[in-house]
Amino acid sequence: LTRPVATRGSSGIMATIIKEKDSSVHEAKLFGKYGFDEIEVNDMALDDYIAVKSKSAVYLPHTAGRYQKKRFRKVACPIVERLVASLMMHGRNNGKKLMAVRIVRHAFEIIHLLTDQNPIQVLVDSIVNSGPREDATRIGSAGVVRRQAVDVSPLRRVNQAIWLLTTGAREASFRNIKTISECLADELVNAAKGSSNSYAIKKKDEIERVAKANR
Repeated sequence: LTRPVATRGSSGIMATIIKEKDSSVHEAKLFGKYGFDEIEVNDMALDDYIAVKSKSAVYLPHTAGRYQKKRFRKVACPIVERLVASLMMHGRNNGKKLMAVRIVRHAFEIIHLLTDQNPIQVLVDSIVNSGPREDATRIGSAGVVRRQAVDVSPLRRVNQAIWLLTTGAREASFRNIKTISECLADELVNAAKGSSNSYAIKKKDEIERVAKANR
């Protein structure tokens, strides 16, 4: 068998290909389409808790990282992956991460067609708008229970926003002709606008209203 011999010309071509690869390595785009460069978090409090900076730029929201091993480690988890993980709920869907990734990918394509914006920006805006800033907790001893209004920490605001968005999409698509991707896209777009058609925004307003009454 004869070995293929690389000529000087072919090595030059290889060098240019490697250079092109190196230059494109720095701009990881979600699903190969949506860039992370111009994403802005419009709430200063949540800036450190929504992972969309260059360190969290990924091609696929499936990093297989161990984000539950230590407290606060989930802050480093890419925000799109946290949305994917939150979709895998209710027994029959547990562990089906590839299915959840597919749902998010389709939802992002729908968002891009509807709004002509970067879907990652729409997701970040919807999380900023959907996390309740004030909540009521139960305080009581010896059988006398009353509610007391408390401020909500930034991490819990992000956690609760993601949970409310996915729950709203799941309930909207249940026993409905609309697919969960379409429902998730609608939920994210409405929440990003702050529209009360969004389940997450309605719930957030209700939580804040109860808290205000218990100050």
